[in-house]
Amino acid sequence: MTNAKLEVLTPHNSQIIFIDHQPQMAFGVQSIDRQVLKNNTVALAKAAQVFNIPAILTTVETESFSGNTYPELLDVFPGQDILERTSMNSWDDQKVRDALAANGRKKVVVAGLWTEVCNNSFALCAMLEGDYEIYMVADASGGTSKEAHDYAMQRMIQAGVIPVTWQQVMLEWQRDWAHRETYDAVMDIVKTHSGAYGMGVDYAYTMVHKAPSRQTSEHRTLAPVAAPVR
Repeated sequence: MTNAKLEVLTPHNSQIIFIDHQPQMAFGVQSIDRQVLKNNTVALAKAAQVFNIPAILTTVETESFSGNTYPELLDVFPGQDILERTSMNSWDDQKVRDALAANGRKKVVVAGLWTEVCNNSFALCAMLEGDYEIYMVADASGGTSKEAHDYAMQRMIQAGVIPVTWQQVMLEWQRDWAHRETYDAVMDIVKTHSGAYGMGVDYAYTMVHKAPSRQTSEHRTLAPVAAPVR
């Protein structure tokens, strides 16, 4: 007997949905620093783009309440349709169900706001009614308090949702550094979005392997000039 949850994520078996990464929703997030949340979300989106993962973007009440999706997220998917809803639960919108079905992949990576509302309801319904496997990206999602996020994650995990982080997902898609067709793009995401890990990669590239620094502007380094000491 096979266990689908033991299958790693690959570029061929998964799709991704971004739920309501909109400013009014982000304003209410208290479980994670909001700039970190945006960084992680955009990094996850860039990873999905690198590996050609089918992506769905959903919004709720854009004009009347929530505002426009992060521009940085939209720019990762130029020309991508945005699926607008009124329901807090994306599963309740037929466009979302149709898009998931059209992608033809049962493993659904989910990032969204808020964890305890939109993510939770979508995950439970997609599992129950659509027979999807849900991989909830904890650090590209946020709740109205740490408790709200944590208990929502626990509830979903008890129901069978698999908790993941954005970098975990990206590196699972990469799997082998010998996959050179995606290596450079993945390392670019790491250097831009992965904090200390990315700084370490920059250091290794420039100081150990003598690669040029990756800034695009020109700068001169002026030699030290000792000032008189009294």
